Amino acid sequence: MSHFTEVLTPKNSQIIFIDQQPQMAFGVQSIDRQTLKNNVVGLAKAAKAFDIPAAITTVETESFSGHTYPELLAVFPDVPLLERTSMNSWDDQKVRDALAKAGRKKVVVSGLWTEVCNVTFALSAMHDADYEIYMVADASGGTSKDAHDYAMQRMIQAGVVPMTWVQVMLEWQRDWARRDTYDAVTGIVKEHGGAYGMGLDYAYTMVHKAPERAKHGPVLAPVGAA
Repeated sequence: MSHFTEVLTPKNSQIIFIDQQPQMAFGVQSIDRQTLKNNVVGLAKAAKAFDIPAAITTVETESFSGHTYPELLAVFPDVPLLERTSMNSWDDQKVRDALAKAGRKKVVVSGLWTEVCNVTFALSAMHDADYEIYMVADASGGTSKDAHDYAMQRMIQAGVVPMTWVQVMLEWQRDWARRDTYDAVTGIVKEHGGAYGMGLDYAYTMVHKAPERAKHGPVLAPVGAA
C-alpha cells in the first residue's frame, strides 16, 4: 500500500517554508499576493498549533530577496533562518540537517517560486533521501499561472502530493473532539479562512449567542432623518 494513503498527522510530518521573502513575492503572478501571504501565515500558525517541526529557508536576503515576512517570523521567533545561495534548498547542508533532525519523512512545503525553488527541492529530496513531499499549492506561487501550474503537474507526475493550506490544517486536526487544538484551529480559520472564518463568526454569535470577538463602541439605534 502506498505511503501516501497515510494521512498527515501532527506526529508524522514536518514543514518547510522556502524563500517567503518580499522580492520573491514581487515576481508572483499565479496568485494574489495578499492572499498568498494570508495563506502562508495561516499555514504557519496551524503548524505552530500542532507543534509541527518547522524550517525556514532564505536566499540572498541582503543582496536581493529581502527579509522574510515579519508575520511569518512572528509565528516562529526561535526558528533559525537557513540562508543559502542555491536556488535548490536541498543543495544546502543546513537544510538537509534540519529535515533529518526532525526525523519525519512527510514534508509539507510552502515556497516561492513554485517552478524553481519548490520543484527542485521536492524532486531532490524525494530522489536523494526518499522524503514524501506535500506541496501546499495555495501557499506557494510562481511567476505566471502557467509556471505554477506546470510545475505542480511536473511534481505530481513525480509523486508529490498537492494540497491546500486549510486541507493541511484540518487533516492535522482530524476530529473536532480534539479539544486541545480546537480553539487554535477555529481561531486561525476566523482570522485567515475567508468566508469560512466569517461563517464561524456568524454561527458563534448569531446561532450560539457567543460574545463578539472584538470590542466596539455602543450600538446606536436607528433614527429616521427629519
